[in-house]
Amino acid sequence: MDPVTLGVVALMGAVATIGGAAEDLESDIGSQSNPNSQVQLAPQMGHLHRMINKATSGEPVAYGVWCGVAGAVAYLIMSAGMMPVVAIAIGACVAAFVHSIYTVTSHMGRIVGQSQFEQPLFMDVLTQSLGPIAGHGFITSFCIVGISYLMTIPLGNGDPLHVFPLPLLAMLWGIALGAIGSSTGDVHYGAESEYQKFEFGGGTPVAIQGDIVTKAPLGAKNSMDVVNFCAKFGGPLTGFCFGLVVFFSFWNTVVFGVYGGIVVGIIIIILLIILDDRLEVFARTKYGPYEEE
Repeated sequence: MDPVTLGVVALMGAVATIGGAAEDLESDIGSQSNPNSQVQLAPQMGHLHRMINKATSGEPVAYGVWCGVAGAVAYLIMSAGMMPVVAIAIGACVAAFVHSIYTVTSHMGRIVGQSQFEQPLFMDVLTQSLGPIAGHGFITSFCIVGISYLMTIPLGNGDPLHVFPLPLLAMLWGIALGAIGSSTGDVHYGAESEYQKFEFGGGTPVAIQGDIVTKAPLGAKNSMDVVNFCAKFGGPLTGFCFGLVVFFSFWNTVVFGVYGGIVVGIIIIILLIILDDRLEVFARTKYGPYEEE
């Protein structure tokens, strides 16, 4: 076991936790991925809203683009001799600008497409949400490209953790993070924040598609209300999940070797399956079982 490599892997897990939380919160502000369809359907159900509606693709594709752009720019700047941390920051900044342009055009295009349902375009909603979207996107891209860079440098044993170039690693980790944000973070946005008037555990059946809550404790519900709600649980949980994925992707082989790491990885997967089952049974017992019609 190489302590330097293990320390780098631990650092990657910590950075991934921050990036994962920022990614989920950004998608919550912009109604991206699965809950996005509920915001998209709301005007058709007679629920006019004040939420950003920017997604034209799921989180995996979108974050593959943002992180790929940031990684490519950082790689080019580092090739010119600039310090890695500065190059990564510049790359993430360029990705944030691309992200902002995409947000404006996508949101405005979607709302205009819903004009037949009399959904208005609120410019103040767009302007107040654009900064948090770009900021969270910058943090995510910076973290992902930072992780990818740590995977490409020679470590204690003289070998990097991966042979892929920086831009490709950034794109692949962006896709992975987007998938985790969709599967982990969305539950605490679509099933809870948007559907507070329905009982816990019922999911989102077809009969209530688009029947979202549009009123907040003070005025109309908006994207800032959503991200404040998700920052308490959904965002940190997504970051924790992604951090564990990054850490355990390398920790087992660093500590136990290639073949020993495979065995340890299988054991970890089995333990997680058992833990997930016990957690679901606990939740159903405490909050009530699913009701059958």
